[in-house]
Amino acid sequence: MDRVEQLIELAQRIADDSVGFFEFAGPGAGDLRAIAFMQELRRRADDLFGQDLSEQQICGDNRLAVDFFFPEEATVIEVALGLRNPSSEFERDILKALLAQEAGYPVTRLVFLSKPGANRRRTQPGSRDIMAWAERNHNLRIEIRELTSN
Repeated sequence: MDRVEQLIELAQRIADDSVGFFEFAGPGAGDLRAIAFMQELRRRADDLFGQDLSEQQICGDNRLAVDFFFPEEATVIEVALGLRNPSSEFERDILKALLAQEAGYPVTRLVFLSKPGANRRRTQPGSRDIMAWAERNHNLRIEIRELTSN
């Protein structure tokens, strides 16, 4: 199992262990849950991989960072728990991956990790066209992976 799949499995375990993780909480409480989730994911990923692969500033001469970068897999992972919402950072996260390519990093895959309902994003005309454009013009394959509620 590659490190991308290991991280997704780790995120699923954290989500399963987090009371109320899949329940709608709204601004404030929902933000606090997301922050706690990310802190725990970063901590456990660091332990699992023996190095910190999170918050990598690979997007050029700016302060933009991707959530996780696995150079051996040429993969960026963006934990986008609210991807199912209309106002998510979908386009911005794609742009960060493209900026990383331009900065010379080997990025050919972007994986969005989100809560259930995010896969609807791929059927929306604008999102579908952006994903196809990124693959056609920049060799960037975009995947949406959902954590599952048990």
